[in-house]
Amino acid sequence: MTNNKEQNTQKLYQALWNSADILRSKMDASDYKSYLLGIIFYKYLSDRMLYFAADALDEKFDSLQDAQRIYQEAYNDAEVSEDLLGVLKRQLSYYIVPNLTFTALVNDINNNEFQLETLRQAFNNIEQADSIFENLFEDIDLYSKKLGANNQKQNQVISSIMKEIDVLDVAGHQGDVLGDAYEYLIGQFASDSGKKAGEFYTPQPVAKLMTQIAIHGKEDKKGLTLYDPTIGSGSLLLNAKKYSRQAGTISYYGQELNTTTYNLARMNMMMHGVPVANQHLRNGDTLDQDWPTDEPTDFDAVLMNPPYSAKWSANTGFLSDARFSSYGILAPKSKADFAFLLHGLYHLKQNGGVMAIVLPHGVLFRGNSEGKIRQRLLEEGSIDTVIGMPANIFYNTSIPTTVIILRKDRKTRDVLFIDASQEFVKGKNQNMMDNHHIQKILDTYISRESIDKFSYLASFEEIQENDFNLNIPRYVDTFEEEEVKPFSEIIVEINQTNNEIETTKKELFSMLDQLVGTNEEEDKALREFIEQIKR
Repeated sequence: MTNNKEQNTQKLYQALWNSADILRSKMDASDYKSYLLGIIFYKYLSDRMLYFAADALDEKFDSLQDAQRIYQEAYNDAEVSEDLLGVLKRQLSYYIVPNLTFTALVNDINNNEFQLETLRQAFNNIEQADSIFENLFEDIDLYSKKLGANNQKQNQVISSIMKEIDVLDVAGHQGDVLGDAYEYLIGQFASDSGKKAGEFYTPQPVAKLMTQIAIHGKEDKKGLTLYDPTIGSGSLLLNAKKYSRQAGTISYYGQELNTTTYNLARMNMMMHGVPVANQHLRNGDTLDQDWPTDEPTDFDAVLMNPPYSAKWSANTGFLSDARFSSYGILAPKSKADFAFLLHGLYHLKQNGGVMAIVLPHGVLFRGNSEGKIRQRLLEEGSIDTVIGMPANIFYNTSIPTTVIILRKDRKTRDVLFIDASQEFVKGKNQNMMDNHHIQKILDTYISRESIDKFSYLASFEEIQENDFNLNIPRYVDTFEEEEVKPFSEIIVEINQTNNEIETTKKELFSMLDQLVGTNEEEDKALREFIEQIKR
């Protein structure tokens, strides 16, 4: 049964990715992801509504075409229609008129009657149905020249995409199958388009590790609150659904500066079946304007993968901002790493809250203002664990990164250091972490044990002696002495090498002796040259 499920999921992944082939030759992945993900999302909304409507009408159906027919007939019946549309609006927050469902639009395509204006109207209607859908499809330019030089070409490309996607039963999958497939696509886009697109996606192994650490001991808690102030596509937060045994009660809070990525996060939440009431997302600049400022303002877990060493204003006015004021100094303008960290820490619950943030290694040892902030955090006991991650596991950078775990309620000021830099499987373009790598790190985090060449629990006094420098090699010694060979073996190897050199020289001289100059003068010069080489 598991194999069948895996096979079906893989088929879904493959079908989704194949549908991207139509756009690959026309634009970069960072551009075409909006078209593909947006159209898939519209099909999801449409299919979900048709299934829901047919069930609500207590009608039997075997296909989307059946559900479309049932819905059309009910919609045309004035007595039934008003009640049905009311139920759809209350339960789903939207309804789609019969001629604008994805199924109806594909029927138009097959009958050569489809027009882009109809799809645009369908998008507009969803956006106006409820505030949660507001501007959701604004990044999909159906009339872009990248799709084709004229309206006819643009129409053909969008029609082709819709026909490819139409074969997918996007609303019929149980659990998070579709949401995970959506995640698969997002990850593929990030990989396919490199640095620019990689900023919105945290690779799943890293997300799994951070999430399991952040909610460790809270798996059975109802009403768990999670916050990501640089939410990207939402993949980091959504991992909690896999590890919480009260997943349906989780509330997600997130802010994202990039509007396109913000819309992607909203779609991703809905595709994973997160109830509307549990989504609290905002399009805004996390550092320039604090959010949330209304209750709740602190959370059970804070998860962050902010842009590394980004620039920010560091305006002196921030010294009176509650997020930074107690430190008396700001992160430098050229590196906002600690500004992001302090923002997240500010919104962490005092009792039991756990924060996990990915940052470049520089935050562990850089001096000046960053050194002073780091010292204050260590003196407060806020830094719990420092994990050194492998290089080249993120899409937007090949440098090794660190995951820092912070808490506010610690009774000690020691710090656990974990050197996980070798915990990976080498890939062609990207290194990967397997489940056993993640489990090894997680087990060590929980046990807080010192393990030779892997982890070390450092006391505050040791860290103080190191001038509050948290560079991992200062605490975890991974040096491996090379094995010293016996002199007898070394002599044998030297003799073998000398013999190989002699053999090669003879072969070279033999080839040189066969060379002949084009005339007597050049032949004489060549002979002299060869004699000099042989000396």
